[in-house]
Amino acid sequence: MRQFMKVAALACAGAFATSAQAQTSLKMQASWPAAQTLYENFQYFADRAGKLSGGTLKIETMPAGQVVPAFEVLDATHKKVIDGHHSWAGYWVGKNKAGILFTGGPGALGMDYVDVMGWHYEGGGWDLYQEYYRDQLKLNVIAFPILPSGPQAFGWFKRPIKNLGGLKGRKCRQTGMAAEVWNRMGVATVNLPGGEIMPAAQRGAIDCAEWVGGVEDLRFGFQNIWKYHYTPGVHESVTIGELVINGDVWKALSPVHQEIVRSASIETMYRWWAKWQKQNADAVKELQEKHGVKVLRTPPDILLAFLKTWDTIAAEESAKNPFFKKVHDSQKAYASVAVPSKRFYFPPYSFIANHYWPEGGAKPAAAGEGKKK
Repeated sequence: MRQFMKVAALACAGAFATSAQAQTSLKMQASWPAAQTLYENFQYFADRAGKLSGGTLKIETMPAGQVVPAFEVLDATHKKVIDGHHSWAGYWVGKNKAGILFTGGPGALGMDYVDVMGWHYEGGGWDLYQEYYRDQLKLNVIAFPILPSGPQAFGWFKRPIKNLGGLKGRKCRQTGMAAEVWNRMGVATVNLPGGEIMPAAQRGAIDCAEWVGGVEDLRFGFQNIWKYHYTPGVHESVTIGELVINGDVWKALSPVHQEIVRSASIETMYRWWAKWQKQNADAVKELQEKHGVKVLRTPPDILLAFLKTWDTIAAEESAKNPFFKKVHDSQKAYASVAVPSKRFYFPPYSFIANHYWPEGGAKPAAAGEGKKK
């Protein structure tokens, strides 16, 4: 009974602490249109923060363009035009290319989402993330990983592609460091926010595009322009978006509200990811069965060429950008332990998947089937 009363007292104290919080309201903008499930990740976070705080922390979410253009949310957060934003650090490579590494980076050195989140929170990545904004970009912000939006598809095309040579002469929407890799490989790229891809395609400014894949692409309506959809891609095999809050706004939050933001961002990362995987599966089925889209395997030579080109660019950037090298070396040190260990303990995804769901649609044999009577 004494233990029960002690636990009850602690619970009541926590509830009182939450209820005693001053009402705080934040206005934050995304880099995504409201129609994207990427934006729903943002809304989920705001809802969870509100509920966990007992209604004392209210976050108003706004879609791309409501206050500033999609690619201007970082500077707007720094200047406190908005209290924070929901975006992707890969957009800021024009300021310092190390930004792409905090999303996971092309190929992510073989890491998956759990590995990259492990690097952030167990391998020093999160501290480097803050150093990137504070010391390298001289911005007054604090950042948290929150949005898993991969592995992303290779992209959409009007005509099929058979190999790397089939990409030459095409003008494709790409962004971040991936665009630099493709340019090095001889592919012309155009950097556009997600909401501008369809208009550009309709007026003929681009003839192929990469956005995310699955449900995000379905909602944008790419299937109405292109009928060849290639997957997988390795440019964003792991890609993690960010929640960024103005530094002064963050310091003004109570310790309880700060902890709620931390906890809600991690919960949002994993809970939304689970839902999103199912949404993508349903979307791919719809793209094929309702819209006649041909979902095809990306030619392996393209993926390998991309990784090799990225490795060259990363080495070049490390040679001239000490902070990029610092972050990349940190990732390598973490991946050098995490990835080989996981390969040893984890069966390849395809091994068990092919037993139950063979590629090509053949049904797995039932127990005992095929044995001689």
